[in-house]
Amino acid sequence: MHLPASYLQKRTSASDAMRHVRNGDSIIVPTGVGEPPTLLTALSEQRRNFQDVKVAQILAVRKYGYFDPETAHHVRHVALFLGPASRAGAQAGWVDFIPNYFSEIPQQIERGQIPADVVFSMASPMDAHGYFSLSLGADYTMAALAKARAVVLEVNPNVPFAYGNCLVHISQVTALVESDEPVFEVGLPSIGPVQEAIGKQVADLIDDGSTLQIGYGGIPDAVVMQLTHKHDLGIHTEMIGDGILTLLESGAVTNRRKNYLPGKMVATFALGSAKLYRFMERNPALEMHPADFTNDPMLAGQNDNLVAINATLQIDLLGQCGSESLGSVPFSGTGGQADFVRAANRSRGGKAFIVLPSTAKNDSISRIVPVLSPGTHVSTSKNDINYVVTEYGVAQLRGKSASQRARELIGIAHPAFRAELTAQAKQMNLL
Repeated sequence: MHLPASYLQKRTSASDAMRHVRNGDSIIVPTGVGEPPTLLTALSEQRRNFQDVKVAQILAVRKYGYFDPETAHHVRHVALFLGPASRAGAQAGWVDFIPNYFSEIPQQIERGQIPADVVFSMASPMDAHGYFSLSLGADYTMAALAKARAVVLEVNPNVPFAYGNCLVHISQVTALVESDEPVFEVGLPSIGPVQEAIGKQVADLIDDGSTLQIGYGGIPDAVVMQLTHKHDLGIHTEMIGDGILTLLESGAVTNRRKNYLPGKMVATFALGSAKLYRFMERNPALEMHPADFTNDPMLAGQNDNLVAINATLQIDLLGQCGSESLGSVPFSGTGGQADFVRAANRSRGGKAFIVLPSTAKNDSISRIVPVLSPGTHVSTSKNDINYVVTEYGVAQLRGKSASQRARELIGIAHPAFRAELTAQAKQMNLL
């Protein structure tokens, strides 16, 4: 394609693009593989030239040079959700963490509660009409575009051009750099016998025609693997990954029976293989939208039979889920879990599944506990909880009393801990 003057004038090197960053700025970066490696590497190389620059992102997948406690006063990471790159820094105190619901980050940016001075993002090549697609992460980045003083894109031919509310016009772009490295790939998590057993319990409760939201992790993926024989499933999710691709290839997903955006799969970010990214290229069956659209419980809940599948680390006998910390030690974040649990509860025929292995540390600790460990961050509340699934069974807690919940949860705990949990529940006057 012949590149117009408007494009050529804005093309620059990554090193020169850093001139658009000022001391004190907050740089917004999309989630996961939407992060632009050439730009973040250049920022890392020049980090000592800056003072008090923040890089805000929901999930960093790569540890760039600026992830450095020695230079955090120059450039500091602000995590909206913790992953392998940012977790250790948050636990040590030199990475900041902002609690949030994923669905509300765009609104927080719009209101100035989360500042957005500059946007750095991966983008597809420009089309004939002057548009780039931020297909890998529309999330909160689209809201940041409307607020930012400078928008710097890393344009890469391996980034798919997807449809939906994820398009940026050349007139909105301040500077662009070009790269052609393959988009970062994230493999499927490993699935063991426990994950498989939990996956089967959940799959048995998913009806034909359901619309799915699938979180990341071994158990959600184990569920997906056991849905390939289902019919007319739909997808309304935050993350599109290779598990969903498997369901499409098996013929289980048609999106025909969705009553909100029928015929369309909807997601806000992509995380998977090169095969997934190729599948997204100008695919009319897929739309990428911001998180205040995909994750809004009212909008997502307009799908009948919405099924949400998310994992937790610990659950107490009332049904409170600690999905994002180990006691007071931060581990991940709320992400879209609470959004989609609430969406499924609103949905006619909806089901919200919280999945967890019954034990941790080689069966030495029960993940079902009388009370959450001190300092645990509660992700899904006792009022929102619906189905809880371990390898030992399914507990449906909605509408149940505190004592009924305790009985149900003890019934799906590891057998080695049931007597102890029963004794503790009696001490708490739950039984």
